[in-house]
Order: sequence, then C-alpha cells, then structure tokens
Amino acid sequence: MEKKNIKIFQAVNDLAKFALERLAEKMGESPEGKFYTVALSGGTTPKQLFEYMFLHGQKAENWNRILFFWSDERCVMPESDESNYRMARLCLLDKLNIPEAHIFRIHGEADPIEEAQRYSRVLSENIPFLNGLPCFDLILLGLGEDGHTASIFPGNTQLFQSERLCEAVKHPQTGQQRITLTGPVINNAADVVFLVTGLGKAEIVSNVLNTVKNDFPASLVSPVHGRLTWLLDKDAASRLL
Repeated sequence: MEKKNIKIFQAVNDLAKFALERLAEKMGESPEGKFYTVALSGGTTPKQLFEYMFLHGQKAENWNRILFFWSDERCVMPESDESNYRMARLCLLDKLNIPEAHIFRIHGEADPIEEAQRYSRVLSENIPFLNGLPCFDLILLGLGEDGHTASIFPGNTQLFQSERLCEAVKHPQTGQQRITLTGPVINNAADVVFLVTGLGKAEIVSNVLNTVKNDFPASLVSPVHGRLTWLLDKDAASRLL
C-alpha cells in the first residue's frame, strides 16, 4: 500500500543532499553482495541531482553496487543532446567510472517497438521479481507541466493497466517517439521518488497533489507495496495548500 511523503527544501542542493543521504541509507540496508537497482529520469532536476551526487557522494557510496536503468528515453541517438542516457552519462556515470556491465540503457536509436520488447527482456533478466513484475529498489521520476511522468502522457493513462513492462509511445504534441516503463512496473518499485523544482512546476504540483480526483498520469503513481516520496524545492511547492 502506498505511503506518500512530501518534503520541501529551500534550495535544490538541499533536496539533492537529502536524496543522496536517502540513497546511502537504503543501500546500507541492502544485503551485502546484492546489487541495488535504480531507474534514472531525464530533465533539469535530475541533472542537478546527478552533479551533486558526483561532487558529494563519490567517497561515501559504493557506486559499483548499483545497476543503472532508465524510466524512459527519447528515440534519438545516444549522442543527442535530447538523450536521457547521454545526460546521465556525462553528469554522473562517466565521472564515477561505472562499469559498462552495470549500465542498461534504452537504445533510443533502435526501432521503438522492437526496443520496448528488448528492454522488457533486459528488465526481466536483471531485476528481481515481486508480484510477477520486476521490482526496482528505486525509481526516480520527473513531472511535466502537463502532468506526465516518465513518458506516460495525458490521454495515455491506460499504460497504468498495461500488461507489458515497456511501451513505445509518441509525444502528444511533437509526435516524437519514446520508450517508457509502464505504470505497473513503476508502481511495483520499493521506492518511487519524484524530483520537482522551479516556479514553472508550481501549478502542476498543486493540481496533482491538491486535487482528489484528476486525470494526470503522475497522480496514478501509487506503489502497491513501496513508498512514494515527493522532493520539492520551495518554488515548486509554493502553491500547495
């Protein structure tokens, strides 16, 4: 059953410090020899988090115990500025010398439908199952101004009932193709953390968290056996009741 926490920070670095400490705590609880599975998100706030984690966490963490995956990816080449993989690689993974064998990227350059199937197999082969689904230790999520999360957009919330682990989707405005984890996989994680900063996100944060019933995909994130945490800076939280 979902246990939701909302934490508000004065500055982005305060948010990042908390997230790093939370990661260290959870990894400390993980049995020796067990890999810790994390799905990364794209976006400005995760970029700031990754940069902070490198600067302040490289000596405190056994990074080689983490297996890195992604919650979604744009269907672009891995060298593209739009690639979530590229951003994480430049800001964190390369700097920490993460072994290639611990990095499981979505191949944005491949055929979207075939890649969604391939990445589903990757998840099945590398992440422990619970309730018949892969169970990530941690999934990081962002929040779009339209209420989307991962690449599950308004009007496409049936992906929270999908029988597939990953789906190929299109951005509703641009038509850009993307690959995303589906809702059941997100909601099967032990820890789901939203990272949201900036005044530009204040309205949608309020709409998602203050409205009892709405159609925003982010509102459907509700871990069945794990914990849901919203990490907000004061600007993003400024319109909360």
